[in-house]
Amino acid sequence: MAPCPQHLLREIDARRDQAREARKSGNAALAWASLEDAHVLSQEWVVPHCGVHLDMLRLAVSTRDRREVIGQLVRLIVAGPGSATGKIPVGNSGRSNVSIIAPMPIRPDLADLLDAP
Repeated sequence: MAPCPQHLLREIDARRDQAREARKSGNAALAWASLEDAHVLSQEWVVPHCGVHLDMLRLAVSTRDRREVIGQLVRLIVAGPGSATGKIPVGNSGRSNVSIIAPMPIRPDLADLLDAP
């Protein structure tokens, strides 16, 4: 498996940082949106993918969303093996309000980042 391209790591990290700041300021909606984008960008690589799910778990705990906490714990267990084997639901937002196996359309701006060399 090839390492995650640097331009994607920068984008993933930027979105994770944005989510952390949004969580600290109480803007859960922005935090979730940022992490969903980071998830779509990170799915193919074990470490970034698991890191995003860890951030999602932290956000779920901080918002006291029991369903999301349980969903993120399950996703943390399967994210690494899924990325390592290439068995990922492409475009999936990573949230527990969508099926863990459902592929989803990728927004054009994120698709452009994934397609960039």
